[in-house]
Amino acid sequence: MSADFDLYKLTDEHGAIRDAVRDVCATKVAPHAAEADENAEFPKASYDALRATDFHAPHIPEQYGGAGADALATCIVIEEVARVCASSSLIPAVNKLGTMPLLLAAADDVKDRYLPPVASGEAMFSYGLSEREAGSDTASMKTRAVPDGDGWVLTGQKSWITNAGVSKYYTVMAVTDPEAGTRGISAFVVHDDDDGFSVGALERKLGIKGSPTRELLFDKCRIPGDRMVGEPGEGLKLALRTLDHTRVTIGAQAVGIADGALAAATDYVKERQQFGKPISDFQGVQFMLADMAMKVEAARQMVYRAAAASERNEPNLPFLGAAAKCFASDVAMEVTTDAVQLFGGYGYTRDYPVERMMRDAKITQIYEGTNQIQRLVMARQLLKGNV
Repeated sequence: MSADFDLYKLTDEHGAIRDAVRDVCATKVAPHAAEADENAEFPKASYDALRATDFHAPHIPEQYGGAGADALATCIVIEEVARVCASSSLIPAVNKLGTMPLLLAAADDVKDRYLPPVASGEAMFSYGLSEREAGSDTASMKTRAVPDGDGWVLTGQKSWITNAGVSKYYTVMAVTDPEAGTRGISAFVVHDDDDGFSVGALERKLGIKGSPTRELLFDKCRIPGDRMVGEPGEGLKLALRTLDHTRVTIGAQAVGIADGALAAATDYVKERQQFGKPISDFQGVQFMLADMAMKVEAARQMVYRAAAASERNEPNLPFLGAAAKCFASDVAMEVTTDAVQLFGGYGYTRDYPVERMMRDAKITQIYEGTNQIQRLVMARQLLKGNV
């Protein structure tokens, strides 16, 4: 596997983006993080702050009114938001997830219709692939789309949909040809006000509580024919291509959570006194911090490398995206757990942010493909010689 570091190194522009996002997050996002978690409410104030600074959907190209951020810059935005509030980081991350199928395969008129409202912050965009009995086994989905005149009628449901209920638009995968297997699935855009469409009750989750998760329900939901994304029967292929790109953003989210926990722990151990001196003076504590920082930096570099592959559509993106997401999320779980340990009993209370970060980190090992699935993806790519 070759890597041209010059092609994905951080530029002055990337540094300026990081500084700008970090400032917004410190003043406008971090103050709402604990409340969003405690009340399990969407952090609208954080969304407004991100929207006002074009950090809510930075990946949208300039031709559609977006900031036109490249994949690396988008990862930096998500990383910095996740550093203070994982729930809020799902605003730019899921806007990218929901719109990525359109960017990859939609007709020009579909892009012209849906991307500008996301770029302006008028609308958010979610993604519907998983079902109750079709999580890792996406090809076994049951949601159907049946032709009806010049449109389609959708029946079924989708599970674990991030930001469901606050998003205006949803990219939804549905079976259009039951006899064609994996080649019988197509992608559609569903509006939140379509007849026959509704969302389920809020899921009661361990973490990322400020990002609503609900089912999408389709009860003979009729949509116009011009809402298809890409070609008929190409939906599953498009869904998997989308995940190749967006798993990188979950890696960025994981890096941000881990880095936030590392920063909090580093500050705390310099202040906490035991045996007459700061606990940062103890070698055991220093070794823990060193291991945490080493893992965070390794994860960050893997994510940035995968972001470069995403930007350039490199053939080894499936491997790199899966590896970055898998490694970074495992690191996030390890580092946040160690951060709680360094805080001692206080780390187990809600008075400090590290217990929230530990809870938030867990989902990064699960969504957009469990880490067991990521290892399958990596192994298959390796055996095919695509590494």
